[in-house]
Amino acid sequence: MSLSDNVQSVSTTRLVIADDHAVVRSGLRMLLNAEEDFEVVAEAGDVPSALSYVRAHRPAVLVLDLNMPGRPSLPAIADFLEASPETRIVVLTMQNDPAFAREALRAGALGYVLKEAADAELVEAVRLAAQDRTYLHPELGAKLAAAPPEPQGPPDDLTEREVEVLRMIALGHTNNEIGNQLYLSVRTIESHRAHIQQKLRLSTRAELVRYALDKKLIDQ
Repeated sequence: MSLSDNVQSVSTTRLVIADDHAVVRSGLRMLLNAEEDFEVVAEAGDVPSALSYVRAHRPAVLVLDLNMPGRPSLPAIADFLEASPETRIVVLTMQNDPAFAREALRAGALGYVLKEAADAELVEAVRLAAQDRTYLHPELGAKLAAAPPEPQGPPDDLTEREVEVLRMIALGHTNNEIGNQLYLSVRTIESHRAHIQQKLRLSTRAELVRYALDKKLIDQ
């Protein structure tokens, strides 16, 4: 068999990367393109752009950052799968909360990789996803296995900081006002708000206010 035959025999797994940091995207592109059977065909910095590229390229795998500006990534997983049912999704995130891993897998993602351990794990997760197999960060897998059965109804596993942010949202404070009072950036507050909405499965401020009232986080 000739060298050209060997090259042609390697099937290429086409990938799209979605992360809001250009430096991170560049590093991911270098990492993944270093694999002879991987080809990054597009990069996106937000969910709408990623959705457009997925529709256009119909990649085998989408590597999706969980925290991007604008529209949250987690609820958009269903839209990616609707736009390109053959595309498999690997979430790449700093969120080591097993609740997020559970929700990502439930939404249809096949991989959940933490950025702190991305290199070898991401390559493995992408390769497994392309084979329609699941990859979950080992530490998170152990936490999920040890977790008690989920209660019925919306999950209430908010962190203390998320409860604090939720209370201030319900009291009518803007993201900028909350950030100033908590000494956090507006982007961090937006991220907390997205996590709160994802965990509680609520989408509007009115729903958040009602939840805060029902849970007695604020006075009637």
